[in-house]
Amino acid sequence: MFGQSVTLFYFAGIKVKVDFSWLILAILISWSLATGFFPARYVGLQVTQYWAMGVFGALGLFFSIIFHEMAHSLVALRYGLPIKGITLFIFGGVAEMESEPPHALAEFNIAIAGPAASLFLALVFWLGSNGFSILSMGSPIIGVLSYLALLNAVLAVFNMVPAFPLDGGRVFRALQWQRTNDFAVATRNAARLGGYFGVFLIVAGVLSLVTGNVIAGLWWGMIGLFLKSAASAAEIDVGMRAAFENKPVALFMKPDPISVPPDLTLQDLVENYVYRYHFDAFPVVQDGALLGLVSASSIRQVPREDWSHSRVRPVMEPLSDRNTISASEDANKALLKMRLAQNGRLLVTDHGKLVGILVLKDMLELLSLRAELEPGG
Repeated sequence: MFGQSVTLFYFAGIKVKVDFSWLILAILISWSLATGFFPARYVGLQVTQYWAMGVFGALGLFFSIIFHEMAHSLVALRYGLPIKGITLFIFGGVAEMESEPPHALAEFNIAIAGPAASLFLALVFWLGSNGFSILSMGSPIIGVLSYLALLNAVLAVFNMVPAFPLDGGRVFRALQWQRTNDFAVATRNAARLGGYFGVFLIVAGVLSLVTGNVIAGLWWGMIGLFLKSAASAAEIDVGMRAAFENKPVALFMKPDPISVPPDLTLQDLVENYVYRYHFDAFPVVQDGALLGLVSASSIRQVPREDWSHSRVRPVMEPLSDRNTISASEDANKALLKMRLAQNGRLLVTDHGKLVGILVLKDMLELLSLRAELEPGG
């Protein structure tokens, strides 16, 4: 989902990061507030005051999104769900849970915590703006607080639309899950609503473009595309879970993978292995001992002119829990490990010996084939 990001701080053990795409949003928000929103509502202030209000409005948005996602995360931790972190990106923020909630009540409480937190902030900022109005403390402060009150109220309402992956969609999934006792069915229903809502926003964006509102049109269109894509990904994910549930990794791995020695030059690796077998990664084995994995991405880190004298060992990814899994392990656990490590393949071992390689692309192709042969499954 994300590109390059930087860690800002830790709170309650939760890492808070900001994706570089957030900078685009921060600049757009500051500019639109300073040149449009605040001048239209608070006439007669200086340009520097408008820009200060715009910057503080953007910072308030930044705080509001973190507060919203932190509410999700803290409730998730209460249910024993590990949180990989919170990431702010151009469409807002996301709390990255490492697994799904254990039951419908947990899903409901985790989902509702975000909008509840936003409503709480809306009330706090509204009380603050009214308090400063009574004290006649100046329109810039009142303006920013009033904006943040409105912003958080809108965030709460928008997030409660019953369209996955919005919070309202997760609440809807929790209710469906409770009613049907079937997580897969509940996810499909919520994701389909999310897809429909995404299409609605795309159409709204196109209409805005046609009527001359370019910025709003692009913004609604991008949000619609994002929601539609996320909803489709959720349907694929639940389909994969059903297809691979209670099945061992050994059923889906490629057995007896082609391995390479650690002292092989990168030139030989590319010419005699990559170009010959058309794989982009190979296990590294020496005297029967599995050492790690060398991939095309690691080869690209070495200048082309150095391939002839550079060896595999220095550039390989060493053996670790991130890139290995037991042949008897549940296939869904392998999928979860791939997702958390952002790794498309795992080395499969049996009592420490390499027996195969598990590739996410192959699993997706199998899922697609199953969908063609069993369209009702």
